[in-house]
Amino acid sequence: MIHLKEVQNDKELKKFVTFPFELYKDSPYWVPPLIKEEMEQFQKDKNPVFKTAQAQYFLAYRDGKIVGRIAAIINWIEINEQKVSKMRFGWFDFIDDYEVSKILLDKVYEIGKANGLSYMEGPVGFSNLDKVGVLVEGFDSIGTMITWYNHPYYVEHYKKYGFTVEKEFEENRFPFSNIDNTKFEKLDKIIGHRLGLHVKNFHSTKELLPYVDQMFDLFNESYAVLSSFVPITQVQKDYLTKKFISFINPEYIKFVFTNEGKMICFAITMPSFSRALQKAQGKLFPFGFYHLLKAKKNNPDAIFYLIGVHPKYQNKGVTAMLFSHFYKSFEKIGVVNCVRTPELVNNLSIKKLWTEFKPEVYKKRNTYKFDIN
Repeated sequence: MIHLKEVQNDKELKKFVTFPFELYKDSPYWVPPLIKEEMEQFQKDKNPVFKTAQAQYFLAYRDGKIVGRIAAIINWIEINEQKVSKMRFGWFDFIDDYEVSKILLDKVYEIGKANGLSYMEGPVGFSNLDKVGVLVEGFDSIGTMITWYNHPYYVEHYKKYGFTVEKEFEENRFPFSNIDNTKFEKLDKIIGHRLGLHVKNFHSTKELLPYVDQMFDLFNESYAVLSSFVPITQVQKDYLTKKFISFINPEYIKFVFTNEGKMICFAITMPSFSRALQKAQGKLFPFGFYHLLKAKKNNPDAIFYLIGVHPKYQNKGVTAMLFSHFYKSFEKIGVVNCVRTPELVNNLSIKKLWTEFKPEVYKKRNTYKFDIN
């Protein structure tokens, strides 16, 4: 018999966070999170997202053993300001037993109905900067620190419950050798001169930090047209800056400015920490920090995390300026492979950016929707 237990304290939260370590202990493709950081994002006194959102976490037990977990999330900005009547759920993991997945999803349905919401969608996080989507293709490739990995049987559980596909995402990769910088170097000069723009490169975190708020403002502006976009608040900007920006090599971040000093384009990339996180096994000490530091300094794989362009400057070749500067940085660093995080299949403007590099689609993932009656 399966029974649910809502997480009530840090001891139970740690069980929630560490359940996948058991579920995926034999997988060479799953990338474990850092346990301490993963717990902090679920704690109301640590993560400012809870100023505008709420969440409940549930564990499914059979015979005293954890067999599944789920986070039920309500984002009040999405509901009250954007009028999107969505019940979110994420961090949904379970053994291959439909009784387990069903009881977890039934709980999300129950919470959504109690709050008068129209449908549930997942797996998603608190906001657009969280992980998204259940993997439907590409199970034989290692994941990234900013995506979920899952067993192939997950998809059948969604279908059996009655979910339909809501959004489709693709992940692409291409070798650095596919990039011919001759064209981008020319465009960097031509477009920069024509539009009065220049690229800013960084060599230290201290040099970068004064521009981070502008970057998040531009993120909100450039991504607002996408479905289900929820803007980042100021307290979230401060939190994300403290948590992530100092972790990324400054050379992996580029901004484009007008000559008057207005930021109109940004790109955040990062070295892949997947192998390092596998070696760390969820802990920074005693050796996890060493593995992560090594991956930060010497890494053949670069992850393209976010690119944003101001609406007035889209389709004007501005990203060619970024690519020219990234090429020089990556050549110096010794990057061999370029990987892109999940992008909506219908985001055609983003897809066009990468055509030049002949990318290979190597993973696909979906979110799923179920109406609440």
